[in-house]
Amino acid sequence: MLKFLSIRDFVIVDFLELDFSSGFTALTGETGAGKSILIDALTLALGGRGDTVMVRSGCERAEISAEFDIADLPEVQSWLFEQELVGDTNVCLLRRLLDANGRSRGFINGRSATLQQMRDAGGYLLDIHGQHAHQSLLHPDAQRDLLDGYAGLISKVEEQAGLFREWQMLHRRHKKLEQSAEAVASERELLLFQRQELEMLSFSVPVWIELQADYARLSHATDLLETAQFGVEVLSEADTACLAQLNALTARLRVGIEFDESLQDALNMVESAQNDLQEAVYALRHYSQKVDADPQKLREQEQRMAAVVDASRKYRVTPEQLLEALQRIVARLDDLGSDADLAILAQQEAAALKNYLSAAKKLGAERQKAAEKLSCEITAAMQTLAMQGGKFAVVLKPLAEGTAQGLEMLEFQVAINPGSPLRSLAKVASGGELSRISLAIQVAASQAATVPTLIFDEVDSGIGGRVAEIVGALLKRLGQRHQVMCVTHLPQVAAMADAQWQVSKSMRNGATVSTISILQQAERVEEIARMLGGVTITDTTRKHAAEMLEVGLGLPSSSGFDVSC
Repeated sequence: MLKFLSIRDFVIVDFLELDFSSGFTALTGETGAGKSILIDALTLALGGRGDTVMVRSGCERAEISAEFDIADLPEVQSWLFEQELVGDTNVCLLRRLLDANGRSRGFINGRSATLQQMRDAGGYLLDIHGQHAHQSLLHPDAQRDLLDGYAGLISKVEEQAGLFREWQMLHRRHKKLEQSAEAVASERELLLFQRQELEMLSFSVPVWIELQADYARLSHATDLLETAQFGVEVLSEADTACLAQLNALTARLRVGIEFDESLQDALNMVESAQNDLQEAVYALRHYSQKVDADPQKLREQEQRMAAVVDASRKYRVTPEQLLEALQRIVARLDDLGSDADLAILAQQEAAALKNYLSAAKKLGAERQKAAEKLSCEITAAMQTLAMQGGKFAVVLKPLAEGTAQGLEMLEFQVAINPGSPLRSLAKVASGGELSRISLAIQVAASQAATVPTLIFDEVDSGIGGRVAEIVGALLKRLGQRHQVMCVTHLPQVAAMADAQWQVSKSMRNGATVSTISILQQAERVEEIARMLGGVTITDTTRKHAAEMLEVGLGLPSSSGFDVSC
């Protein structure tokens, strides 16, 4: 339920804070006072499209904040948790900023949110029926969506749509495989050969690196052996070997230390070098023993390297990328499948079609049941909306081929006069009749709505008298189950409200501003009298307004037409 709304620098509102209550609230005021600004502000807060003209003239930005109580809305709580947008317990706070330069930002519970997220949240919280909503009811898609929403079938429609898409995907794959069977067989044969060729290489990057190192060592084995032997000779075995000379030097330094101890540092360094060179001799002799100059092994390494290089040239990759090439070939083979996959795919397609048809038929049966109930309720509503003897029907027509929406299309049909045949709503109803039928449809559908807050923006235009009184009673009864707000210019509707707000326009500091006042009993009498009498308000008009208000406030919740079927 909507609990609080804050509006700042929006159109002609400078600053406004409103606390909301349950039941039916009527918004009234002079024409042009800005009664629909509240609706526009809520629409913006719920992710609606913004425009720079919405920012109050001379201001940097408009700001809208709407707070909702979600204690009884577990679906909203789950959605907020999934989106990581949870705020205070049982609270959902939507905030929208619209800069004068056109930049727009949205927040949910203080966290930055996309407009789609705000629209998704708004879908759980509030439903707005605009004064031109009846125009959308002429479109088959809107009619189907309304029936599905009324019957609570949205999740089943989405499930069926998923089954339809799965069937279509398998159907396309099956047809494509059938049409290109010969080309696929040729491609598969080539890919199988290529896979075998690359797998026989037993290639891997670490093995390739090791192979290159081994080849380099084997191809230079003779030079390496000569180098090691030369090192041993220079260091240890020649007449002028380094170690022999260092030994002589060490002996002389030891003698010299007896006369000058400062030679100790030099002796230490020479002895260290002597030890290091001895270790080098040992290492070179060990290396000489393990150097392998095997010509046969060298030829084998050359052949393995040549095979890798040839394969990399053939597949136009570097040797290091051969494994990736093999993976691409395997992946493509998986896509093509085996010869037996055509039969398997046909079986999968048939199973997917069976699943879709089963779900679609069940959905169709539930739609038919809901269509009969909705038809009965709207027909009953028409009898009290100056269309006595009229009839309304939601007709389901089978389709030649199923779609993601089901096996049938919907059409709203109506007979305005007694005895007239049912015909398409788009072809029969006049503007005024369409407006009244739209109101009946919206009220009947709203009774099954799961959103807690319903707003009607001048949906009662084009009616008056007794019909207007009945419309007010309808909205009052709807307010027993939902939080209902209605922008209206009809005193009969306003008198039925549990609360009444007056929207007015005035000049402040040279600028036009719109304000909203919550009316008390005496103020409601004056406002309803104004709506009844126009410019001149007499005592008789006030008395009439007081009587209307007394009747409206005392009206039981079961008043209005009976739509039970």
